[in-house]
Amino acid sequence: MKYLVIAGFLAAQAAALRHVMYVDQWHHSNLPSSDLVSSVTHAIMAFAPSDNFNSGSTFTPFESIATFRARFPSTTKILVAIGGWGYNAGFSAAVLSETSRSTYAQNVAAMLESTGLDGVDIDWEYPGGNGADYKSIPNSQRADEVTTFPLLIRAIRDAIGNDKILSLAAPGLRRDMMGFTSDTGPAVFDVVDMVNIMTYDLMNRRDNVTKHHTCIKDSLETVNNYLGIGMNATKGNLGIAFYAKYFTTDPSSDCATTPIGCATVLLEDANGQDTGKSGAVTFETNPEVSSSSITSSWSKAKSNGLTDEDAGGQYYWDRDSQLFWTWDTPELITRKFTEIIAATGLGGVMAWSLGEDSIDWNALKAINSGVAAAQ
Repeated sequence: MKYLVIAGFLAAQAAALRHVMYVDQWHHSNLPSSDLVSSVTHAIMAFAPSDNFNSGSTFTPFESIATFRARFPSTTKILVAIGGWGYNAGFSAAVLSETSRSTYAQNVAAMLESTGLDGVDIDWEYPGGNGADYKSIPNSQRADEVTTFPLLIRAIRDAIGNDKILSLAAPGLRRDMMGFTSDTGPAVFDVVDMVNIMTYDLMNRRDNVTKHHTCIKDSLETVNNYLGIGMNATKGNLGIAFYAKYFTTDPSSDCATTPIGCATVLLEDANGQDTGKSGAVTFETNPEVSSSSITSSWSKAKSNGLTDEDAGGQYYWDRDSQLFWTWDTPELITRKFTEIIAATGLGGVMAWSLGEDSIDWNALKAINSGVAAAQ
């Protein structure tokens, strides 16, 4: 095992790490100074709706592409992410036939040509099912997407050519990897330039016991899932989240004794809708929260949070509000560079999303330091 870790570390050192940063349309009013993004190699504007390209090629960014480019070094590649959580309808329509795939791909290529963007990131959540609409459209009705998904990715690559970047956002949970199998995975990985692995949201409202939403142990397991189905490690980017998540625990559960692994209340109803008993708080100066009680609880969590040294995650259980909190600290982000990225030979790191770390930019600084140390 020692030699595998060393080999992975040397492989990671062979080339400079990619530093990929999503910038989303909801958090771009307060972005960092140029010195803090000097090592960003790829900046991804999120999102263009997935159904924009079924019959057209329009994309209206949240700010001009020229303005966006000026925020980063001249060497930074600028991409647009298509899709996002809850916006998979365009992809599902695109994969239906060879004609629909070709049309979609050609429209994406036309958009890149007209905007001058350097590439496109396909953020389909998720091919094969388990998306936001999984209750209204059962996974059984999406089974064909498992085999047609690679065909769409290939069509997009053929349409945009090799001079444009093609990247992919990939799910962090094994249960959501229906479109990524040992048969289909290689067909996808072979034609993309990089895979942005969403090693966060590993606990969500479909769970019923508490666990880390991002931690070293589970993130490493996710990376190994992709390596196990044929992803070249150098194409993978480890995902970092600039936000904490909280979940309401069951008052009858013994969370005081066992805060990790204790029962939650119902977080999602029978129709797949959010019950309002869980959520996220960004690392912003003024994050949007549903109530002052959430703000108060998060303040306690930050002050009194505990590190799960075995799993490599930060957590806090608030007895007063019955909330379980889970998040990454700068120290844990630093550990991920050695314990995951270097150990497995991953080619880079990515984060969602840049504007969500504005309270002190400490998560971003930890990434910057990790990238610099790998040079």
